[in-house]
Amino acid sequence: MFVNIDQLVIFGTLLLTLILFITGRWRYDVVALLALLIVALAGLVPTERLFSGFSNSAVITVAAVLVLSQGLQNSGIVDWIGQGLARLKGGVTVQLAALTSLVALLSAFMNNVGALALLLPVVLQLARKKQIPASALLMPLAFASLLGGMTTLIGTPPNIIASSFRVQAGGQPFGMFDFSPVGVGVALVGILFITLVGWRLIPVRRGSSQAENLFEIENYVTEVRIPEDSNLNGVRLREIKSFAEAQVNVIGLVRSGERRMEPGGQTILRAGDILILGADTESIKKLVEASGLELVGSEKIERADLESDEVTLVEAVIKPNSLLNGGTAYSLDLRARYGVNLLAVSRQDKILRNRLDRVRFQTGDVLLLQSHIQTLREVVETLGCLPLAGRGLKIGHSRQMLLAVGIFASALLVSALGWLPVQVSFVAAVLLMVIARLVSLKEAYESVDWPIIILLGAMIPVGEALETTGGAQLIAGSLLQVSGQLPPAATLALVLVATMFLSDLVNNAAAVVLMAPIGIRVAQGMDVSVDPFLMAITIGASCAFLTPIGHQSNTLVMGPGGYKFGDYWRMGLLLEVIVAAVSIPLILIFWPL
Repeated sequence: MFVNIDQLVIFGTLLLTLILFITGRWRYDVVALLALLIVALAGLVPTERLFSGFSNSAVITVAAVLVLSQGLQNSGIVDWIGQGLARLKGGVTVQLAALTSLVALLSAFMNNVGALALLLPVVLQLARKKQIPASALLMPLAFASLLGGMTTLIGTPPNIIASSFRVQAGGQPFGMFDFSPVGVGVALVGILFITLVGWRLIPVRRGSSQAENLFEIENYVTEVRIPEDSNLNGVRLREIKSFAEAQVNVIGLVRSGERRMEPGGQTILRAGDILILGADTESIKKLVEASGLELVGSEKIERADLESDEVTLVEAVIKPNSLLNGGTAYSLDLRARYGVNLLAVSRQDKILRNRLDRVRFQTGDVLLLQSHIQTLREVVETLGCLPLAGRGLKIGHSRQMLLAVGIFASALLVSALGWLPVQVSFVAAVLLMVIARLVSLKEAYESVDWPIIILLGAMIPVGEALETTGGAQLIAGSLLQVSGQLPPAATLALVLVATMFLSDLVNNAAAVVLMAPIGIRVAQGMDVSVDPFLMAITIGASCAFLTPIGHQSNTLVMGPGGYKFGDYWRMGLLLEVIVAAVSIPLILIFWPL
């Protein structure tokens, strides 16, 4: 087939975008903006349409769902559910059946990453209490959150985006529960597989959250004494780092038998003081040699020795889009800017000890942090981390549960009955939650996953360029030629599998934006309804089961579960086969060609 210049440009742009998505060198919102800039400079998108994606109803709905998820979190409903789970008896199969069903149900009505994040601390506590390997629970939990997102319009951004493409194709938006006949069937079979068979395929890992105490304190905390002739005698504590090219945290001070946690920077050090230092071995050695300190051969330092009534420790996993990603403790200046000490970093199943201040943070890393109890929760949220355990740290607020659930349920009902478009009813619900102080304005803005919003707003015009240049038609024509001798159901399956493969490598929202125009063109070329193809694309986009990078839920459990990159396909590959085998017949029954 003849390919014109515009098509070459859009294909080249999409190829570059996919490569950058897969390598992860730049964050996906930056990559999406780069793609938008290229098509703009090439004249493939009119100037007046360049930022039209940000006003798309799908983008507004996704943002509203994220804020409503925060309101449900604040209401305390998940804490209440967690208390019920803690009383549940039975082995791994029973626990998994309850956990996966619950996270799938929550994911149907709130952001699936948010649903997973809310239950993650509960699951880790349950694993410790029941002596169940966390690796047996966390990956199934992540996969179930993806399955639950398939079941409703608002369960996951791909469903919302597909609805907007249906409108562009000349149809009506999908209803709130139009996805349920296929999605619920797939989710039920998927959860049944995960519960009975799937978890047995996962290698048993000792994750960074497996032990009762996440990190062995004595491996990275050292006590040193200041002798009379030390350079530090009479020096203010904040000046200690200038005595050696070393990055150390003074996390405690023992003076005259009194232990002080997080002493102030103006404290004047005296001979006989014992400093509790948190740092890698190399940094402590440099400081000891440069300042004439003495290592203290004291008894073993326990976790409780680093906590007090005002100061506590918390284990937290770095979430996707955290401001820590790509940075280091040194570059971010965690102690001075955020009032938090970084004591240790765990990546998958390994504790990182060397040059702690230079470790470049990644999504899924588990950090051991020390800070004041009153500010730790806010600091952890600001940094974009999810607390896994910690004294005095509580996720969410137990306030006005019925009101929050009532507002959310009303928005669902209004949109399901067709009285208002979903984006209008959900924005109204957000406004009501803000007025009722279930969500503060600060929380509302912070709960929106802005990289996802930027990704959607930038990629929607790029997807339109694929359509207007004839690129989607060209790909669809090639696909029809390949499947020309196959029955229509096989072509539908081919589109589903292609979307699955793409979703394992790139963000699922981007996968739908790229595949929906192609699916619509294939349907039009076959002279059949576009609905079954859009359904297949949304199912495929939610099947990122082969890699930890395919979906944020997979990445979030990688550190706490101690998983390796190759662990995901062991259960995920068979699960994708099962999803394809179940979803195609269901789509053909409820959305016939």
